[in-house]
Amino acid sequence: MHKPNPSKSTSAYIHIPFCEHICYYCDFNKVFLEGQPVDEYIQALLKEIELTLQIHPTKISDTIYIGGGTPTSLSASQLDVLLEGIHRLMPTETTKEFTVEANPGDLTEEKLRVMKHHGVNRLSMGVQTFNNRLLKKIGRKHSAEDVYETIQLLEKNQFDNVSIDLIYALPGQTLEDFRDTLHRAIDLGLPHYSMYSLILENKTMFMNWVRQGRLELPTQEVESQMFEEAIEAMAKSGHHQYEISNFAAPGKESQHNLVYWNNDNYYGFGAGASGYLGNQRYKNFGPIQHYLKPLREGKLPIVETEDLTVKNQIEEEMFLGLRKLEGVSLPHFHEKFGVDFMTVYGNILPALIDKNWAVIDHERLKLTQTGLFIGNEVFEKFLLPK
Repeated sequence: MHKPNPSKSTSAYIHIPFCEHICYYCDFNKVFLEGQPVDEYIQALLKEIELTLQIHPTKISDTIYIGGGTPTSLSASQLDVLLEGIHRLMPTETTKEFTVEANPGDLTEEKLRVMKHHGVNRLSMGVQTFNNRLLKKIGRKHSAEDVYETIQLLEKNQFDNVSIDLIYALPGQTLEDFRDTLHRAIDLGLPHYSMYSLILENKTMFMNWVRQGRLELPTQEVESQMFEEAIEAMAKSGHHQYEISNFAAPGKESQHNLVYWNNDNYYGFGAGASGYLGNQRYKNFGPIQHYLKPLREGKLPIVETEDLTVKNQIEEEMFLGLRKLEGVSLPHFHEKFGVDFMTVYGNILPALIDKNWAVIDHERLKLTQTGLFIGNEVFEKFLLPK
């Protein structure tokens, strides 16, 4: 595989798979915290970073994102060991955005102090909804009150770069419910919000319940209306939609997520994490013992790799890039792939423009509001013939 250029920034995603509680809709790689070899896991994770950087060195890492699971389910001293190790192994002096995911109610003054001390400058919190009945129903262990308490704790410690996630189209969620959550979220006056519709994933408790007819989900019409109202309310409050599901005050866009949407390289560290280096995507073992075993022997815990052809890379450039409201830059496409955009896609554009799904504006191809609402249907058009 051709190696990434060490003088180019390579961001890092770091996965902490432990949770104090498992939510009913979640299919991310996670395990119940109790009885897990957490300390050994942190050491193995640092070993993986060290081994990977020996093979794929980088001098610059603009963004680091620690996700999960629940990174804040680690104790303050475990967080300290993890963050200290990351600083030792990675070029964090170049890191502009250092994010840790947190659960409302998990954050303590001590954990916050450790994170601030180690230069963490952004927090992402999974709030999902402000309706306590719905929070219970989806298996979250926090309450709306916990959210307010956590925000107070952050304000007290002058930690203001905070993003929250909301999920809409939850079982039993009415439009009124969602409006209430939306307005309560906006009233917090945060710089960044992510908004996802509930996706039923296989092997989750939710999927089983839907199959058994135990869950009633909002209709497609109600779901679309929730999304439309969210876009409107966010714009009114000065948060522009810069990607299908993401809204930010100017200059507060998630730099780490833009790495994914710009189809740039990044390391994936930790059990079940995925990375993209050179022209290769790779994925680590998910089960914790399977992840630890190779690292005990000084080997990388990679379970599968995929070498991307130029055709794959072009398709991914389009699927990911068109999620951003600014779309895909045609000159950048030409520079990256050495081929003119119109040569590759000139035949499908007229139909997309006719249907008002896409426009070309200032040498950028972007989706219209209509196109964004049916994203996947438009993305499929960019699949290239075999």
